[in-house]
Amino acid sequence: MAPTILIVGATGNTGKKVAETLPSLIKNTNSLADHRILCLTRSSSSEAAKKLAEFPGVELAEQNWVEIDAAWLQEHNVERIFIASHNEPNQFAEESQFYVNCLLANVKYVVRISTTGVNVKPDFLAYYPRQHWAIEQLLGSQEFTNLAWTSLQPNGFLPMFLWSAADFIKNYRKTGEQGSLGMMVDSDTPTALIDSDDVGRVAAHLLAQQDVTPHNNKKYILNGPEDITGNDIVQLVEEHIGTKVEKDKVAFKDVSGIDYMASESNQSKNIILSIKNAPTTMWAGKCKAETTSKEILDLYAPKRTAAEVLKELVQE
Repeated sequence: MAPTILIVGATGNTGKKVAETLPSLIKNTNSLADHRILCLTRSSSSEAAKKLAEFPGVELAEQNWVEIDAAWLQEHNVERIFIASHNEPNQFAEESQFYVNCLLANVKYVVRISTTGVNVKPDFLAYYPRQHWAIEQLLGSQEFTNLAWTSLQPNGFLPMFLWSAADFIKNYRKTGEQGSLGMMVDSDTPTALIDSDDVGRVAAHLLAQQDVTPHNNKKYILNGPEDITGNDIVQLVEEHIGTKVEKDKVAFKDVSGIDYMASESNQSKNIILSIKNAPTTMWAGKCKAETTSKEILDLYAPKRTAAEVLKELVQE
């Protein structure tokens, strides 16, 4: 069997753009041209999987990644992996087990998605950045020397942060009435939100490197190309609806959605509610475009702006 580049989370926010971008990048390389690209999906009959199957140069496999063991990786001759794990409370247990299996199967290189770089520390109040910190500590340990890895630490994803704005625009166009416009960003503090597609493209460029040594054991910060504030988003909305947004319709630093998540979750409510602390570093101005890692700017500089992403969201 040909050596394989495995894409875990291929139908997700970042994985689909990895699958779309990677084939053309490895096509003309000396050492990777013969590699097959295998994309995991839980259901090959899903709409997302069907769209994925249309990408040239990729194969699909129905497989839940948390059930993959070393024998499976060896059977499919997996050499390189992209993984965008879930961030549920059991993330560390499942993702760390996956890497132990990668080590046993002699996988050569892993590109993983982490979270906002300034949040990834052992005492951060939101739970999931601590899990990413623990994973990065594990991969950086002496025991994992034989598994090369790069951890991408992206700022908040534009589609998620602009969802309320897009919904507001669609509702106004349909009813002529202004609903509520809640957003997690601050009114005046700039932050460089990034499009998830750009994150996928960065990951694809890393996976396509013939020599990954310069990127081994590295944690890269990814931001979008421009800083944007909550008031900037309001202005974008106004451009779409052709009138001013009423001030009492707008809520900045809005994390009320976390309350709903906690009420619906079967996990510890205290753990889920800790997510409310995740945007605090954005509100403190610590996630600006200038903090993007130089290596990312040299490899593939993120390009997509809030205006571009919002335009696409309102057309969906």
